[in-house]
This record gives sequence, structure tokens and C-alpha cells, in this order.
Amino acid sequence: MFPPNFAWGAATSAYQIEGGWQADEKGLSIWDTFCHEEGRVFGEQNGDVACSSYELWETDLACIQQLGLTHYRLSLAWARLLPDGTTRHVNQKGVQYYNKTFGDRVRLWITINEPYVCAKLGHEDGIHAPGLKEKGTLAYVVGHNMLRAHAMAWHSYDSGYRAEQRGAVSLALNSDWFEPLDGDCSEDAAAAERELSFTLGWFAWPVFVTGDYPEMMRYAIDAQSSRLGYTGASRLPKFSEGDPAVLGTADFFALNYYTSRKVKAGGGREQTLSMKCDRDAEDVLDPSWPVCGVSWLAVVPHGLRKLLQYIKDTFSNPAVYITENGFAQAGPLQIEDAQRCEFYKSTILEVAKAINEDGVNVCGYFAWSLMDNFEWADGFSVRFGLFHVDFSDSNLTRTIYRSGQDYARTISTYRPGK
Repeated sequence: MFPPNFAWGAATSAYQIEGGWQADEKGLSIWDTFCHEEGRVFGEQNGDVACSSYELWETDLACIQQLGLTHYRLSLAWARLLPDGTTRHVNQKGVQYYNKTFGDRVRLWITINEPYVCAKLGHEDGIHAPGLKEKGTLAYVVGHNMLRAHAMAWHSYDSGYRAEQRGAVSLALNSDWFEPLDGDCSEDAAAAERELSFTLGWFAWPVFVTGDYPEMMRYAIDAQSSRLGYTGASRLPKFSEGDPAVLGTADFFALNYYTSRKVKAGGGREQTLSMKCDRDAEDVLDPSWPVCGVSWLAVVPHGLRKLLQYIKDTFSNPAVYITENGFAQAGPLQIEDAQRCEFYKSTILEVAKAINEDGVNVCGYFAWSLMDNFEWADGFSVRFGLFHVDFSDSNLTRTIYRSGQDYARTISTYRPGK
């Protein structure tokens, strides 16, 4: 059902678990600053302590071993490594914590996680750090610069480290699956395609297809700009000949998938600059899809299979790692989390179908998340973990959920050597 070398993993993120926000000469990140501003996060919570993984990393390692993971995805806090944001001062205590010199043991690298979320939620919607609301302009510039930075990092690894370390480098792209609200309506079908262009295509098209943004995306942005009398250069930047080439700078496709949406045309026709207006589409939840934990997260395992098929067909059948996928729990704690158990069972089955029936080259699956953590603007009110973390306990005790036990059994069944 799964390839013998399939990667069975779980994922975490530095700010969401580490804590130790001022420990050992660490600098400030935009999330440190953002969370300390009033009204930014649920309950005025922050990641100053979080799961205290900076101190309790051995406890986390025990959780990893209990699950039997073959792979663990973590992130590096650059503010811990480069406290002033430049390479003029490298914090050796941060290097020691991560063992930054472990390139000889790491085979899979991600340069940037979810550039769409960083650009849109952080610079257009203002609900993520740094909390800016520059409608219809800044997100495109931020996304462009992240692609340029990714390309520089990929070329640096390719020329200076690949031959010796034999690793692979990509960037992790998040996307919902989008389908027309009315399957017989051509306008809705076109709107769903625009949504895919403006989310997955925004970053995947330059890297995997043409070295530039989707034509549909550029046309829509320029058309809206013209309608509003916008003058000057395009709001969607162009790549310069002096930049490192972005095309081909992904050795595999890293996908973060959580949910699916139905799309109808005409969602952005008000006369203003914004990404919503550029897309001219509105996405909605299908009422037949159950919602878990948070309002935006409908449980649609079959949407992942459809998205994997789309990636195979659109981006020349790349090797795919599902680098994040999970189920939210909110409200009263449920260690016997039967709904999450069913979610993982159904989702992993859809991944198996994508591999065995659709011929998608899926190489790994990483559950989000190893443990409950700081979930950005939702703080600690939402729980995605395979392990529960008791944030009211000074010891931050980890307790495995039933879903974690089930996932461990799945891994035991299919991991290499079985």
C-alpha cells in the first residue's frame, strides 16, 4: 500500500513549541514583537514559553520515539541563530542547540514554510506577524522576495553542499483544494481555477513550470489595476535577469494541506485594490463537510487526493511529501479523540489511493503536529497534537492522544522493513 522507503513523520515549528524567547542571546523575531502587542492573539497569549521545547527537547524526543516516526520535521528559529538578523554575528549557543553543522545527516531541507500565509495573512490581512494591511500591493512584493530568497538558498546548496551532503531542497507550499460551487457553471469553474492559481500556482508555477507567475494570475491583477486606474509598474513584480533563476529550484514538492473549499464567481467585484478583488472569486464551505475545531477547517480527506492528482498533472509528476496535515480540536479536552482518529484513518487511505490508483509519487506524510502548541492568532485555544500538552501544568506534561496511538500503529504496520 505504501512504498518501503515511505517517510512517516510529524511536524513542529520553532516559535510554536520552543519558548526560551530570551534564552542564550536569542534575538527578537517578528512573532515575538507581534504577540506582545495588545489584541493580536487570542487571550493575549504568546509563545514566550509555549511547550518549552528549548529546555524539554529530550521529552519531545521520547514522544518521537514512542510514535516510531521515521522522520521528524522541525524548524530553525533564525532569531536564535542570527540574533541581529544578519550574518555579522552568529550565535554559537543557537548553533549548538540545533547542531547547525548537521548537514551531513539531513537529507530533506525546506527553505520557507507557507509563503502564501506569510505574505497574505501577515501583509494583507494583518492577522499574522508583522500585522500589516497593505491591500493589493505588499503581499505580492513579499511573495516575490521570498521566491527570490528561496532561489538564492537553493542555488547556494546546489553549488556548495549537494555533492558532499547529497540532500534535497524545496519550499513548503500550502493549498486548499478548490472546486466549483456549481459543477455545471463555467464561471464557477474558472473561479476555482483562479483560486488555485492565486494560492498554489503563485509559488509553484515559477518554481516548477515557467520561472514566472501563472498567466491567469498576472492577467487578473493587471486587469483589476486597469479598471481602477492604477498607474506605474505591475503590482505583481517581474523577476530580474540578475536574480538567481527560480525555475527548477525544488527537488521535490512539499505540500501542506488542511481543507477544501467550493468556489463561486464574482466574490471580488467591489472597486478596490485587494487580492480578493484580483481573484474575483469567493470560496465557501460545503455544508455537507464536517468542520473541526476552527471555523475554516472542513474535514475533506478526498480533497487531498484530488489536489495530489492536480499536482501530478500540472507540475510534471514530481516526488511529493505531504509536509503538514492535521485535525483541530477546541473546547473540552478529549484524549479519546475518536474524530481525529477517523480523520487520520480516512486521510491516509486517500493518500494510499493517490499512490496506488492515481500513480502520484507521494514519498512521505507528516502529521501536524507532534504535540499541542501555540497556534498563531488562536494561541493555545486550538489543539492539533498527537500528544496533549498541559499548559496549566508547570511541567508541561505530554500525554499521547488516542489518535497518536493509532498513528503509531499505522507507522508500525507500514514502516520500512515491515
